[in-house]
Amino acid sequence: MHRTPRTGNFSGHGTRRPGPFVRHAPSYAPPYDRPGATACGAVEAGAPIGQDGGMDLAELERRARALATAGGRRILGIAGPPGAGKSTLAARLAAALGPELAVVVPMDGFHLAQAELVRLGRADRKGAPDTFDAVGYAVLLRRLREAGVDTVYAPAFDRSLEEPVAGSIPVHPRVPLVITEGNYLLHGAGEWAAVAPLLDEAWFLAPDDALRVRRLTDRHVRHGKDPDRATEWVARSDEANARLVAPGRSRADLVLE
Repeated sequence: MHRTPRTGNFSGHGTRRPGPFVRHAPSYAPPYDRPGATACGAVEAGAPIGQDGGMDLAELERRARALATAGGRRILGIAGPPGAGKSTLAARLAAALGPELAVVVPMDGFHLAQAELVRLGRADRKGAPDTFDAVGYAVLLRRLREAGVDTVYAPAFDRSLEEPVAGSIPVHPRVPLVITEGNYLLHGAGEWAAVAPLLDEAWFLAPDDALRVRRLTDRHVRHGKDPDRATEWVARSDEANARLVAPGRSRADLVLE
């Protein structure tokens, strides 16, 4: 399928935009369930959409469904800082559309294995751009764009093991929409710059930083870090990565605040 490369603020079909379309809403906004409501807020990890998440999921579902039914294989990218709610939103969109229309392929499946991070001396900053196989991720996205006759198997990331697991996610050739999410989809540096041109549409989640950090810290605690270690990790590692990805919002087609 021919596609005009994304090199700036482009829509999925190469139409130049003056900048990202921004939706504003308080992080604890009431549900926007009235007809014609347009305000959206970013989904945070564990937050019920349409309740304290303040997001009109139906509106985003309509946008994702339009991609899924546009013909051919499309890729929707959801980017944002750590703890912004990317995986939550991706999973709920896929559930709303159903397995015949959408599948989620997370960037986190391309984490380098812990043993390799130790060998490289990068284990203490796991989650930084150079702790992933960015080239491998871009190669998979190119393969997924082709949508041939064979099922493509993508890796996942197991948080209980803190390791990537190969061949975890089958992407069947007839599924029209791949939803991929991760910190660095719109990161313009180094090997990551190859990712954005492979997306038909890119969204950037930018929730309230204080709430995002609190929920991110809680997530680390749930997955085994003691509270002091979780707080230190977020301040030193996750927030450094958040600052790196922040400029990516200017490359998005839709910014959710």
